[in-house]
Amino acid sequence: MNEENDYEFEDEEVKYYAVRPNKTQIKRDMGDLFAFGEEMSQLSELQLKSLELPDIIHKAVTEVSGMPLKGARKRLLKYIAAQLHKIDVEPIQERLARLKSKSAHAIREHHTAERWRDRLIAEGNDALTLLLDEHPETDRQQIRQLIRNAHKEAEKAKPPKSSRMLYRYLRELFKVSSETDYLNDEMSESTIDDSEE
Repeated sequence: MNEENDYEFEDEEVKYYAVRPNKTQIKRDMGDLFAFGEEMSQLSELQLKSLELPDIIHKAVTEVSGMPLKGARKRLLKYIAAQLHKIDVEPIQERLARLKSKSAHAIREHHTAERWRDRLIAEGNDALTLLLDEHPETDRQQIRQLIRNAHKEAEKAKPPKSSRMLYRYLRELFKVSSETDYLNDEMSESTIDDSEE
């Protein structure tokens, strides 16, 4: 058998075909980026800075946030989507997700502090005992004083200064407590990882 005939296919030219982009997928991606731009336009200036957007996108998002819901806003959002399409948006989306997670956590802390404040003022010592069981680091005397003052202010129809102070104390207490729990969880996970190695 002739060796040239065995490898005859190597002389043939390889043909490449262009793969056309899927138009439906592109529209879907642009729609997602449009919605992402809309979501970013709802953020405060400080939150927007934390996303570390390119200057051109940051400027456009800042501008669109103050615009009425009309055609110009939609055109600017399309422009933002087109600019986002040119860059890797995954890191920006991750930063936004972390930001939203922090916001959700802050709202939970707010509601928890409000419920405990109302409960402490309404139930007194019974609620205080439960609070001390859950959070032994609580300053018992300070809480009692704030509760007494809140009752006096309510009786005399004065502004609820002590109630607000009680809320701030509880919010700080729960914030410190949740950070301590988080650190303890991190340490226990690293201890488990170390023992497995």
